[in-house]
Amino acid sequence: MKRNIVITIARQYGSGGRTVGEKLANELGIHYYNKELIKLASEESGINESLFLEADEKLRNNGFFKAPINVYNGELIGPDSKDFTSTDNLFNYQAKVIKKLADTTSCVIIGRAANFVLKDYDNVLSVFVHAPHDFLMQEAAKVQPLRGKELEKFCAREDKYRAEYYMHHTGNLWTDAMNYDLCIDSSKLGFDKCVEAIKAQLKVRFGEDIFE
Repeated sequence: MKRNIVITIARQYGSGGRTVGEKLANELGIHYYNKELIKLASEESGINESLFLEADEKLRNNGFFKAPINVYNGELIGPDSKDFTSTDNLFNYQAKVIKKLADTTSCVIIGRAANFVLKDYDNVLSVFVHAPHDFLMQEAAKVQPLRGKELEKFCAREDKYRAEYYMHHTGNLWTDAMNYDLCIDSSKLGFDKCVEAIKAQLKVRFGEDIFE
């Protein structure tokens, strides 16, 4: 990459957004971050990695319920506070890592409301990957043992978690196209052409010579 560029990818479960992100990072020869962000946030904060994983799992199973929206504003809660290991502060440290990455390297970042965290950065292309219901179920069945209604419930629960996570930390709708630079239907393009579409958008956004 000719300059430091970050591509953030939000995605429906089963849309292949993670696969697209991995393929894109490999083709561009840049870093790819998904769950690795938790390890980096743990190192940054000094908070045990297991607490990040436990918080993720708890929220995935129980949702945010009546927790008030707490839009991320860049602040961190210090270790002297009882809220140091709160869900919101765990997000704050992941956001700090995301910003540090955007300042220092070209990379692909999956999820974590990274498009919102980096909304004021001019070196970011934000992408949302989606697909129709039948395609989502077809792709989800390739990695999940569930079938029929049980698979539908699982996928719906995953997307509900992502939507609540995004709303809680950003105050915005996860599926609102206005939050992204590029929205792609992976069922119409296939994963490889999704990669090509993102690369084409990178050229439009940052210049024809961006990959030189």
